[in-house]
Amino acid sequence: MADPIELLRGKLVEQVRGVFNDIEGGQQPVPVSDEALFERDSPIRMVHADIIGMMVGGIRGLLLQMLHPHALQGVLDHSNFRSDMHGRLRRTARFIAVTTFGHRDDAQSAIERVNAIHAKVGGTLPDGSPYSATDPRTLAWVHVAEATSFLAAYLRHVRPDMPGHEQDEYYRQFAVVARALGADPVPLNRVEAEQLFRELRTDLRTSPEAREIAQLVLTQKPEGTPPGVQAMLGAEAVAILPSFARSMLGLSRPGLAAFPARAATWGVGKTLRWAFRQR
Repeated sequence: MADPIELLRGKLVEQVRGVFNDIEGGQQPVPVSDEALFERDSPIRMVHADIIGMMVGGIRGLLLQMLHPHALQGVLDHSNFRSDMHGRLRRTARFIAVTTFGHRDDAQSAIERVNAIHAKVGGTLPDGSPYSATDPRTLAWVHVAEATSFLAAYLRHVRPDMPGHEQDEYYRQFAVVARALGADPVPLNRVEAEQLFRELRTDLRTSPEAREIAQLVLTQKPEGTPPGVQAMLGAEAVAILPSFARSMLGLSRPGLAAFPARAATWGVGKTLRWAFRQR
């Protein structure tokens, strides 16, 4: 007779994998390799392995990225984000999974594909100035917004006592991928990440389009996600956004509602870590 606990674990794992992979289209989860760019149990693999931390951090990072006019315009001009947000987020999640956990050859191939796509993305901003997805400074903001967000969510929900030297190592490891994508400058530790974040903040602009994308991100309902989960994750992402970003995006810091959202996020995260243990 099948163990009901193991059946529950299997069902949870299958449901989560269905959110991040196009199972119906034959797509399977990225196999974990011992010949990846990064060693097992290294900081980047620990941070990127936590599903809830990555989802909360991913939402926070995307909200920050949309405040950069070049990154925003690239999405508006060259993406089907509005009609297929789930698909775009799946592709982003898969890229992170391949470059973090997959075989180094697969990681390199994924990086080359993204660089080839970026080479074709460019155009003109509303003020008439040009933009390009290969611009190193724009890519630097995309990276630092992502890296700081993933780590912030991990520290908040998984491991608040993560040693400083491991946090620095996370930035050094993630820099390998960022540099391969053409980002420059790229932070190698917490101090550099904070300095670069402050420097690049001057490039950000508020706009109706950025606010629209923010609302789309926060109200999306990815196929296969239980009701209420996206709202919970979104509330947590908004809670850990810098105050200037909330203001620019027209978002309010969650008040008393932030406490149950944080508690629920913690509970879901603990359940998923249990479900994926030894898988």
